[in-house]
Amino acid sequence: MALKVNATRMELLRLRRKVSLAERGHKLLKDKLDELMRQFKLLIAKYMGEREDLEKELMGAYAEFLFARAGMEEAGILDALRYPGAEASITTSIRRVMNLQLPVFEVEVEGDVRNYGMFDTPAELDDALEVYRRLLPRLVALAQQEKAISLLADEIDTTRRRVNALEYKLIPELQETISDIRLKLDEMERSNLTRLMKVKEMMEEKREAARRGDR
Repeated sequence: MALKVNATRMELLRLRRKVSLAERGHKLLKDKLDELMRQFKLLIAKYMGEREDLEKELMGAYAEFLFARAGMEEAGILDALRYPGAEASITTSIRRVMNLQLPVFEVEVEGDVRNYGMFDTPAELDDALEVYRRLLPRLVALAQQEKAISLLADEIDTTRRRVNALEYKLIPELQETISDIRLKLDEMERSNLTRLMKVKEMMEEKREAARRGDR
């Protein structure tokens, strides 16, 4: 739908500059959208592969833990896990992708997860806890990837809406308005030309009549 503006040459020039600016902005946003989609697909592919591998290892560790629990009294399990011997710390930072800030988590685990008597607990409990310790950094990395995917998805959605607004609304409206103004200006020029020709014809008729009177 064309915009309601005055049909003047100044307005025509202003709208042409606006269209040029909108087209440049559309191209930049389209390039940004393409890059965001590329990053999103790479991150999704990496995330799905790592999550599948991690789930398999966690299932194995959980099976070991259940086997250990089956061979111990509940009080013994609780006593063995009452005082943790290891401590995890997480540091955070950010990385930028197309002006988007994505989180980066780094994990450090210090100490021994097996902070209990070795004679009262089965080896399966040791194995399960060791797997959990080893997989903790990967779990945090997976959480980092999930957050990055969520942020990228939101930015892709926002950028796509802006691209569509320019491509299907603003630019077509401006172009339609420019076309209408040009038609109106052409019509005005034809009307002015017609009036000028009519005035010229009348003046020539007067001059011709004046020459006849002089004779």
